[in-house]
Parts: sequence; C-alpha cells; structure tokens
Amino acid sequence: MSSAEESRTPGTGWVGQAIRRKEDPPLITGQGNYVDDITLPGMLHTAIVRSPEAHATIASIDVTAARDHPSVVEVFTGDDLAREFEQGLAMVWSPPGVEIKTPLNLPLARGEVKHVGQAVAVVVGTDRYATVDAAEDVIVEYDPKPAVVDPEKALEDGSPLVWEDFGTNRTHQWGVAGGDAEAALREAEVTVERRIVNHRTAGAPIEPRSSIADPHGDGLTLYSSTQIPHIARFVLAGMLGMAEDRIRVVAPDVGGGFGSKLQVYGEEALMLALARRLGRPVKWTETRSEHMTTTHHGRDQINYVTLGADREGKVTALKARHVCDLGAYQLLLTPFIPELGFPVMGGCYEIPNIQLEFEGVFTNKFATDAVRGAGRPEATHWIEVMIDQLAAELDLDPAEIRRRNFIPKESFPYETPLGIVYDSGDYHGSLEKLLENFDMDGFRREQAEGRERGVYRGVGLSTYVEVCGLAPSRAVGPQGVGLQSAFWESAVVRVHPRGSATVYTGASPHGQGHDTGFAQIAADRLGIDPANIEVLHGDTDQGPMGWGTYGSRSLAVGGEAVGRAAVKVQEKAKRICAALLEAAPEDIELSDGKFQVRGSPDKAMTMAEIAGAAHIPPQELPTDIEPGLEETDFYDPENFVFPFGAHACVVEVDVETGKVEIVRWVAVDDCGPAINPMLIDGQIHGGVTHGIGQALYEQIVYDDEGQLVTGSFVDYALPTAAEVPMFETDRTETPSPVNRLGVKGVGEAGTIAASPAVVNAVTDALKPLGVTYMNMPLTPMRVWQAIEEARGRDGGGPARTEQGRSLDEHGRGAAGSGPTSPGEGGAA
Repeated sequence: MSSAEESRTPGTGWVGQAIRRKEDPPLITGQGNYVDDITLPGMLHTAIVRSPEAHATIASIDVTAARDHPSVVEVFTGDDLAREFEQGLAMVWSPPGVEIKTPLNLPLARGEVKHVGQAVAVVVGTDRYATVDAAEDVIVEYDPKPAVVDPEKALEDGSPLVWEDFGTNRTHQWGVAGGDAEAALREAEVTVERRIVNHRTAGAPIEPRSSIADPHGDGLTLYSSTQIPHIARFVLAGMLGMAEDRIRVVAPDVGGGFGSKLQVYGEEALMLALARRLGRPVKWTETRSEHMTTTHHGRDQINYVTLGADREGKVTALKARHVCDLGAYQLLLTPFIPELGFPVMGGCYEIPNIQLEFEGVFTNKFATDAVRGAGRPEATHWIEVMIDQLAAELDLDPAEIRRRNFIPKESFPYETPLGIVYDSGDYHGSLEKLLENFDMDGFRREQAEGRERGVYRGVGLSTYVEVCGLAPSRAVGPQGVGLQSAFWESAVVRVHPRGSATVYTGASPHGQGHDTGFAQIAADRLGIDPANIEVLHGDTDQGPMGWGTYGSRSLAVGGEAVGRAAVKVQEKAKRICAALLEAAPEDIELSDGKFQVRGSPDKAMTMAEIAGAAHIPPQELPTDIEPGLEETDFYDPENFVFPFGAHACVVEVDVETGKVEIVRWVAVDDCGPAINPMLIDGQIHGGVTHGIGQALYEQIVYDDEGQLVTGSFVDYALPTAAEVPMFETDRTETPSPVNRLGVKGVGEAGTIAASPAVVNAVTDALKPLGVTYMNMPLTPMRVWQAIEEARGRDGGGPARTEQGRSLDEHGRGAAGSGPTSPGEGGAA
C-alpha cells in the first residue's frame, strides 16, 4: 500500500501546538557545545598556509623557518601527505550520457594553485596563536599564470584555461525540455527577453567551520560542524582508504549552515590525515576571512530567459539558458546545484512548452555549491521576475497575470511538461489569502499620493513553488538523475522502562528545531509528553545511518521516518495493552495520552505502565510478544513534496541616494499541516532575511585578477534587524499525499520567495522614472545609477570598464557577477 493510500494516524494533540523549542535553553545561556568549545588531552592546533594567487605554478615551498618555531610540531606540504589520500574530494553527480570534467581535488595543492585561498601547506603546533604566527614564516614562491573570473569570457576562444589538460573551461552541458518551446516562441503574440544575473553569495553562518580529529587505536573520531555526518564518514573513509566503521563523525551543536556545511571539505580530510600521522588530536577552526575565501559559495548564474505569451497574458512558452560559474573545482554537488531547480522552473504556472539548457564553467574562483535553496531561489527569481516583466509589457496587473496562468487546484497531482509531478497545490488560494491581508487597491492609492510628494514606494509579488523533501532515491539516484547516493532517512524510537523515550534520527540539525518538532510527532503517537522525549542526532555511532539535513527534507523525510517508527511502537504497545486488559488489539485506542479500550475509558494504561510490562514482562503477557519497546524505520519517499506560497514586499526608494528601505513584508506559505507553527514562522523569518540580503546587500566580488574583494564582513554586507521589517506571516494548509504526515518543507521557502519580491517592488517603485528592470544586488549606488540613466542625465554616470561593465562600490568590476549596467535591459 502506498503512503498516499495509508490513513494518517490521529494524534493526541501535541502536533500543531506552538510549543517552545526544547533545544534553546542551553544555546541561549552559553551552555552550547560547538566544535571550537571542545578541548582534548594533548590536542594540537593547525594553521593553513593559503595561496595569495588566483592561478599560479608553485615554484617552491620553504618551511625551514616555520619548523624552527618552538611550539611547532611539524609542517606539511601536499607532497609530504601524498600517500595519505587514496582519492580526492568527492563529486557525486554523474548524469547518464553526460561527461562532467572533474579535476583531482586534494586537501593541499601540489604543483599549481587555481584560486585565491587554496591550501598549500599546514603548520601543526601546540599553541593556537603561535602556530598562526609560524605559518607566516612558510615561504612559497609562485609563478603567476593568467586568471579568468568571468564565466562568459571563460567560454570565449583564447580565454586563459583553468585546467589546460581539459582544453576548455566548459565543465559540462545538460538540458531538459518538454513540448516545443522554439515553435511556440515563433508563434507567440508577444515575447519578453531578459539577461538575469544571480550573483555569487556566501552562506555566512554565525559559526565558522571547525574540525577536530582524534585518533584511537586504528580508528579516528572527527568532530565537525557539518550538516551531513554520515555522508562525511562515507566520503572520508574512501579518501583515507579506511573502513567506515573505523571512522566516527560527530556533529555537536552546529551554529547555522545554510548549505555551506552540506559539504565534505579538504580541511576535514586533512585533520584526519594529520591525526593518523601524528597520533594526537588535531584541531582547525576557520577564520571569517577563510570562510569567505574557501567555504563554498552559492548562486553565480547568468540566465538568458525568454517568455512567449498571447495578448491575454497566457504564457505559451519558456526558454532559459543558464551560464553557471562553478569555480575551479567540483565539490560534492557543485555541477548539480544549478540544475536542481529544474523541476520547478515553470513555477506555479501552466506553461505547455519549456526548454532549459545549462552550461557549467570553470573560473579561477572557489567552488560554488548549495546555499539555502540551492538552485530553487535562482529558478524562482527569474521566473517571478519574468512574470512581472510580461505583465508590464502587456499592461496587466501582476496579480491578475498570475491568476491567468496558475495551475488550477483541481489539476493536482499535476504533471509538468518536464515530467515532474507536483503533489498538491492551491496557488489561487494562497494569493487570495495574501491579498486579504494586503489591501492592494489601498496601497495603489497611497502610492499615487506619495509620488505626488516625491515619495517612491512600490510593491512586488512572488508566488513560488518549491521542490523539496529530497528525495525519492530511484528518481535522483544513479539510475535516475545520476546522483551517486540515496536519499531515504532513518529513525529509531525507543521507549524506556519508566515511560520516557529516545528518538534517534539520521537528520542532523543546525538550527531547524528537530529536537522539538520530532518530539511532538513522536509524542502524539506514543502518548508521552514531548518534554520526556529526547531526540539524538549528529553522531554516526548512535542510531542507524542517515543522509543528513538539507533541501528542506528534515520533516518530510526524516520526520516521516520518526512518525512511522513511532507508529510501529504504538502498534506493539496496543498489543501489550490489549493482552493485559483482556481486549483485542484493534479495540485499543490512544486518547488523551492513554491507551484505552474503545468505549471503556476506565480500562486504560499509560505508556509508562505499558513500557514497564514490555521490559519486565508479567505472566499475563503472551510469549509471542518480544520484550522491549523499540522500532526502526527507513523511509524512502515516492515523490518530492512541493510547498508553495505568495509573498508581498513593499519598498520605499530614496531617488536622490538610491537607498532601498523595506517597509512591509506579508507572507502566506503552505507547507502542509503545521507540526509547530512557531518553527514555521522562525524559518520564514530567517529565510526571507536571507533572500533580502542577496537582493539588497550581499555579494561575493572578485576583481579581474581573481582577488577576493569581499573577504570580511567589512566588505560583505549582511542584513541586520535594523534593515528588515516585522514580518506578517500567515498560512494555508494543503496536505501532501506523498507522506502520512501530509507535510512539506519550509526551511528554504522564505529565501526562495524573497529576492524576486524585492526586485519586483523596486521596479514598481521606479516605474514612473523609466526604470523597468535591474539586476541584484540593488545597492544604493546601482539603484542611483539606474535612475540617472533612465532620467537621461549624466549625474556622474556609472563608471565603465573597457568591456562596458559597471564598476561596483569597490571601484572594481564584479567579474561574472554583474550586469552590463545597473538597469540592464530596463532603463527605458
């Protein structure tokens, strides 16, 4: 029987309550335990020597002076550790019929460096700060080579090659199509085209990465701030040529990840190799500048998008070509992340003809990979911006053009032209609820009045659909999309003799609230207060293997596994209760926290009483009931889940300075039935803030020589509480038929929705001035430049490089990350 056919287990009332997060008290009182808090006996410290060159041959490395420091134990180069690694860092996407160029990627470079910050040596010492000082005495001579940092220039004939052996900077090409987009575009009554830049960003979690490797006998323990402890063990065992059971990976408290810790990094492998070589614990914690330089970045795409439609605004065709800057190396999912958004690149809309093309490009930058949303924010950004651009072309209301193109509620489950099946949805419903909370007519009146006073406000809509709940293994595994992995999740539910419980999950949180939400799911099925349920995770020696936390999969896959394991425990508890109360198991029901005979509430047992009998069986208990009260579940979903929603952003633009202020944010999201509304609101708040950051402030910038310009928070601006409004959140609830809980993910929804809402709002605000489109980030300088261009005044004008690209605020070209002008394709 499929999960869609199975009935959902009624709970006892904990699910749906906004109870406070169980995990917070130690975290907000300074009692958390992060990797950098851990100190082991005899622990050594490391400092990594990194390349200042973006592309160069390593002529020589002199470690003599560093070794002479009194606190230094040893200094290693890539050649010194050549025998420690049987293979390089893993890249796990191998799509059928597509070759992806994947260079060897070792923890320490040998022979050449390909980007600024690449590790070339490591100093190991007894004192953390003295070791950093000693690293400055490692002398490396480089012979610089030409660098390329613009992905489109990297594809031109004669461009410097990142990898000469490949003979090209093109990493791969991949495409998917449904219908005939070319023919439909030729027949379209109106077409709109845009070059949309989704610039490079950083994950920037509050806790930088940190790793400690601890040797013990013939085994190793790695403490790491990772989102994926089990995957890390699997990959690292292969790199080091060790059996998996000889490596234990522990993720203690993790201070945020946002995808940047969905990775197996060279530093983790390096610490393990050093601990094995030296026989002592070895620790490394990155600095913030190291994080900006050598923790993977996100986004960095250029999207060439064409929409075709009839005069009534019905979209008939979509064609998009993606130029994707992958950096110099392929990390775990680097080439796959741009394509990960393809299942929802038609958005919430009935578009009969879709054609998508992807082109990966090597540049002399650090690798890109998953950052919150991972391919879905990029896809949603351009489809939602393009819907507004089409509305402007046809002089239609942005809400109305969406209504005309939404997939109807009655069409679900809905198969897109690309063969993707959306599980459930009510896009009209979420938009209408948004407009109940946001008086659009009233805003338009206020907007018109404000413009008469020189106040320029605008509103932007974003109606998104997300693909998440990664993932059905057969669809995305080796025989499907080509990921060399599986995506089921595991859970163990154990009830102890006195009636408390422990849940072991393969998911590994870094702020999502698993301890609370998973406890609520188990509580309803066990009749136990969530306060008496402990949720354990993040340790490969506890519980069964799991695949970690990313892609908004924790609840829809990990939580579903917890629920199923808890139901198995409940079923056994009912058998025990029935035997002791002399009733049939099918007559036992869980109500108000007790297992009782249906219709006879006086004949009841608590879970504590049942658990006591399960562990110390009385004579009345049949011998065919095994002792103990513990069950395991491995859940592999049949499909993705597809949450959706509608957001409205109101901005005010100071046309004299270009500063954008977000005045109001209204959000309606649908992630199915709520497990804990407070957790949903927290994820929406954080996700929207993340998207606002990219839209207005955040940008990783390299100059033309491959030097990182934004190497610290002095140059890389993050939004603070002062830059964001109070968020007005609401929900609709459309259950998914994919899982028994009916749930969908929400961790990335706000980020996916946010950036097009901001861009559409700024465009709406500046429409009277002739600005019809701008690429992110909408910094004051770029907005001011676009206004001046649209007004036809010089005003100092945007400074130009020889290639006609606008200079950024640092006076350098934002290579591969900026449009040809701030108002590209948009200054009418």
